[in-house]
Amino acid sequence: MRTAEIRRKTKETEIEVALNLDGSGVYDVKTGIGFLDHMLEQLSRHSLIDLTVRAKGDLHIDFHHTTEDTGIAIGTAVNQALGERLGIVRYGAAMIPMDETLTRVALDVSNRPYLIWKVTFSKPKLGTMDTELFKEWFQAFAQQAGVTLHIENLYGENNHHIVESCFKGLARALRQAITIDPRSAAAVPSTKGTL
Repeated sequence: MRTAEIRRKTKETEIEVALNLDGSGVYDVKTGIGFLDHMLEQLSRHSLIDLTVRAKGDLHIDFHHTTEDTGIAIGTAVNQALGERLGIVRYGAAMIPMDETLTRVALDVSNRPYLIWKVTFSKPKLGTMDTELFKEWFQAFAQQAGVTLHIENLYGENNHHIVESCFKGLARALRQAITIDPRSAAAVPSTKGTL
């Protein structure tokens, strides 16, 4: 079973994550940030990764620490569950339309973390959440998961749709990349012999 449980505690946040890469998209997410919960539910449902998240953070200050640390914890859990990354497809890509919005996501589960973020917003907040925090979440996730992650919003007007298409794009690309390739299930997908 490709599963992991992570507990991360700092002076700013306390986060528990449990996930199963070979799940069916069952989620139970409570971060204290409604919009972030909604996005993590999308990530789980569309990646088919079962995901449980419990986060307590210093929300009286702002949402930054909880958002970033949730990305760190989920990324760490993905990395742990992947183990030696034997047999995975490794690469994934998705084009996600959402009404007037279109977003492209491509990734490499290479154990070489990198984020390209070509996403802009027309408003500083979505509800009570700062839109600048979404890049922080994806950066933290990519670093800890060991994923080269490219996200580009090609066009769109509604900020909610733009963010949601980014999370759904990550989900679909990740689902593809972490799938076990039946033609090469026992091999690391690299000429180096390791990822």
